Amino acid sequence: MGKIMTDAPNAKFTPRIFSGIQPSGGLTLGNYLGALKRFVEKQDEGIETIYCLVDLHAITVWQDPERLRNQTREAAAGFIAAGIDPKRSILFNQSQVPGHAQLAWIFNCVARMGWMGRMTQWKDKTAGKDAEKASLGLFAYPSLMAADILLYHATHVPVGEDQKQHLELTRDIAIKFNHDYKVDFFPVTEPVIEGAATRVMSLRDGSKKMSKSDPSDASRINLTDDADTIAQKFRKARTDAEPLPETVAGLKDRPEARNLVNIYAALADTSAEKVVADFAGQGFGAFKPALADLAVAKLAPIADEMKRLMADPAEIDRILGDGAERANAIAEPILNRTYDIVGMIRSRG
Repeated sequence: MGKIMTDAPNAKFTPRIFSGIQPSGGLTLGNYLGALKRFVEKQDEGIETIYCLVDLHAITVWQDPERLRNQTREAAAGFIAAGIDPKRSILFNQSQVPGHAQLAWIFNCVARMGWMGRMTQWKDKTAGKDAEKASLGLFAYPSLMAADILLYHATHVPVGEDQKQHLELTRDIAIKFNHDYKVDFFPVTEPVIEGAATRVMSLRDGSKKMSKSDPSDASRINLTDDADTIAQKFRKARTDAEPLPETVAGLKDRPEARNLVNIYAALADTSAEKVVADFAGQGFGAFKPALADLAVAKLAPIADEMKRLMADPAEIDRILGDGAERANAIAEPILNRTYDIVGMIRSRG
């Protein structure tokens, strides 16, 4: 994996990575391969890394308060257990840094209703429903996401394909703000989309994304699953009757097979081409146990460490609070300068 290079338009900005995950339910293998594993790798690239549990985004749909608190702590435990070092990266929950909501309001006044209405996720989440009953927060979600990123002048954001449109809107907001106020203040953030399994699919239906909201627990690997559960789910994963082909091209129109090959490649830090070459001609009776063993070796220690961390919620809260202080130290000068640009009077006392 190559190091991130800052593109010419962002050359004046300190290279900085920002990304976040909603604490609205248990973390899955999809979160690990699509986000956490890549977040950990970014710590070694010599760029400042800021990772956020976006609890303000979570409440765009109603959340039980106590459950949200617990899920935020569990997500933090998942980040740390997966390898995020709170001393090397900044890890915090969004609501502890007021600048996210403050900058989001300014961006609400920069963004346009038409931009929000074209967001695919808004359309998906209101399809077949009375959109007028959806929260205003759900509609304005991408504006808050832009604030999350630009509050830190983040130059790069690791995202899955499903969030790429929102990041494009973040870029549009930055460009429009800079144009409207005749400044070169916000960076035009670059997406970072890489890896063999940036979009992990259901173990029961290769055409659907692995999701914590799927009614079938067998459709996903939860990061809290123990070794036996992980192995059993992979051994029972849906496949077809054909053996693995000699090339990746042979996986076309075989979504379940392609999904398992991609998962193996991502867990093994190799390519799908290499996996197919190693298992060419073998059936899933041989491949799935090998995948199960690999997954247990990689994931079971994460589940064990999460359990240990969750036994001390006060320590998790301390880590998140420390991260919030460090995040706020970066955010506050950027927010203050934004207010100055917009024309707000700010007490300097």
